Amino acid sequence: MSLIAPSLLSANFARLAEDIDMINRSEADMLHLDIMDGVFVPNISFGFPVIESFKDMCKKPLDVHLMIVEPDKFIENFAKAGASYINVHYEACTHLHRTIQKIKATGVKAAVTLNPHTPVSLLEDIVSDVDMVLLMSVNPGYGGQKFIENTISKTKQLRELIDRKNAKAIIEIDGGVNLETGKRLIESGADALVAGNFVFKSVDPVQTIHQLKQL
Repeated sequence: MSLIAPSLLSANFARLAEDIDMINRSEADMLHLDIMDGVFVPNISFGFPVIESFKDMCKKPLDVHLMIVEPDKFIENFAKAGASYINVHYEACTHLHRTIQKIKATGVKAAVTLNPHTPVSLLEDIVSDVDMVLLMSVNPGYGGQKFIENTISKTKQLRELIDRKNAKAIIEIDGGVNLETGKRLIESGADALVAGNFVFKSVDPVQTIHQLKQL
């Protein structure tokens, strides 16, 4: 049974309390928060004020995905804001091991993300130190993009690396996830699926999350 992390980026911010309540009532395992700065990715999302506004309402762990430059500056802030996972991009961290150490020092689980063009092999020396690896299956910055097929083979490569290293990291996939791509990703070794539009734009989001959980 897969772990499901609906992405808040696809929620209706005019009725955020209702969407958070839906997540609480659903079988979702986490709530995925895409933090975008308009520099690392060509879009701006939300920051601490929005998280502060709902963190006490949300009963699910917060999976914070930092699509920002210089993430080290904000690690303690996101830890204090209630993050369960803090996820940084390999491409944004000059000293990735130091960044991972800094996340863990706050008591939060540490995760690293790879963009579609970044090879799994670059995680050889860090995969045993992280709790999660997130593979982007679209180019980061916008919701609703088409799934990149190479992610299937990349997921298999990552599963092989984790198993070979006897590491404990879970594999999360973000982008273009639906019942069809989700099934193939889980079969390829993924543990967790981030779903945005597929959940929030569906007729019955709670039922959609249930269907994803069964993959």
